[in-house]
Amino acid sequence: MFTGIIERTATVTKIEQEGTNFHFTLQCPIAKELKIDQSMAHDGVCLTVVRLDPEHDQYTVTAMEETMQRTNLGSWKVGTEVNVERSMRMDGRFDGHVVQGHVDQTAVCEKVETLDGSWRFYFRFKPGNQEHFTVEKGSICVNGVSLTVVDSEPGMFSVAIIPYTYAETNFHNIKEGTVVNLEFDVFGKYVARLFAEYIKQQGK
Repeated sequence: MFTGIIERTATVTKIEQEGTNFHFTLQCPIAKELKIDQSMAHDGVCLTVVRLDPEHDQYTVTAMEETMQRTNLGSWKVGTEVNVERSMRMDGRFDGHVVQGHVDQTAVCEKVETLDGSWRFYFRFKPGNQEHFTVEKGSICVNGVSLTVVDSEPGMFSVAIIPYTYAETNFHNIKEGTVVNLEFDVFGKYVARLFAEYIKQQGK
């Protein structure tokens, strides 16, 4: 479980393929604090730490074929900057929203507007799944970042990014055409599923 509050960014230093699995080695200042089998969110994708190289501030995580197909990890290359967050602590404040680290689908950045001291990012996604939707002022997780939806239409939404988030996450690398990971609000997904089941039962 995560909160969508990014701790650091990490840089991909090595990519290895083993069968259908991909091993990503990343460099990050918090590598010395990690342990094997620890879960971490990488651009919103929950991955397990499988190797550690604390001397060089590096660690390795593994992604399976399904993860590669469902997320933007296939676009990662050496030098890619990734948002990282360790799993939620139970003795701290809950500053974001409930994030599972289970990416629902990807989205494409359609436009970036530079405002007076902030930025507005517009994203488009496939609206086919009834549980994949946004609402104005609702929560959305983009590349692991907990954000509030500004504009919401079927298959499209926008978010506003403040200077701190722009500088401390990989949002400063996102431009028109960039593919990002989306995790829709888990509570909204449960409500949508329950409502769909209710409608189905009423139709019998």
